[in-house]
Amino acid sequence: MGLPDGWVTAVPGLSRNRQLTLLGNGVVPQQGAAALAALLADAHATTGHGDAA
Repeated sequence: MGLPDGWVTAVPGLSRNRQLTLLGNGVVPQQGAAALAALLADAHATTGHGDAA
């Protein structure tokens, strides 16, 4: 997920449920970036232009 070891799990007083919630929410930006990169690459290949916009 791009976080260092213990970033969430080594926080005192943070329940396992809250840890899982925070980790689950934290992965969304990386998934969005990967999806956008794939869409732009596909648009570039489809249009043959250097700019997908």
